[in-house]
Amino acid sequence: MEIKKLVRFGLDFGRAGAHTSRTLMLGELETVLSYLDNPNAEKIDYLKAIDEENCLGKRTQANRKITYRDLAKLYTLDPSVTIFRDLLYFWKRDHQGRPLLALLCSYCRDELLRSTALLINNFPEGSIVGRDVVEEFIENQQPGRFSAATLKSVTQNINSSWTQTGHLTGRVRKIRARAKATPGNVAYALFLGFLTGIRGEALFQTEFAKLLDCPIDQAIELAEEASRRGWIVFKRVGKTIEVLFPNLLTQQEMEWLREQS
Repeated sequence: MEIKKLVRFGLDFGRAGAHTSRTLMLGELETVLSYLDNPNAEKIDYLKAIDEENCLGKRTQANRKITYRDLAKLYTLDPSVTIFRDLLYFWKRDHQGRPLLALLCSYCRDELLRSTALLINNFPEGSIVGRDVVEEFIENQQPGRFSAATLKSVTQNINSSWTQTGHLTGRVRKIRARAKATPGNVAYALFLGFLTGIRGEALFQTEFAKLLDCPIDQAIELAEEASRRGWIVFKRVGKTIEVLFPNLLTQQEMEWLREQS
């Protein structure tokens, strides 16, 4: 699908991602969304909460502005944007799934995080994920982009993010672990795949679904649970699977999807 069509839903394919200086910022995101628990909040309200009301407790206004900038890079902080509005939908309903919900949303928007997903997914559970291996991978993906010092910092940020999501464990020596998917995680991953034009059983094999460390049969069970909770509509007749998202799309977004088809 054309990139410009995906950008309408909030996906970002630029190089200026937050991981050049920050991590997934899961703690900051949790604090902001808890502080601004208002279904009618707009993007300006998130800016006010962080910059003017200092809900994150930053010492200087410069730090507050930088924090807002980086959170907006990762998540948009704009409820009019599809992927953030629907992140909020599952965030409020599936507390256990919040780390992977944050990963799925930021994966849509951060090139460095997105590029390292394949590397992390290829490590078997229990194996050591050396920092040098991650550094070499990033350098090979974007030769010469970073100085040695910056590359080290970027790698530390990336490893920290994958640790926050449960894919890695350990403070210094990183070990590949298995993330724990929830019904909300699977539903959101299926939804993101749906936005890119994927349909049916193939939704369980997208790049988004692979982030969940979840076998297909287990993912289907979690999708069925999400359907029972009324979050999505999941139908299976024999080998035919249909997944629909009536609670997650505006009329305009449904029109965009029809155009894509």
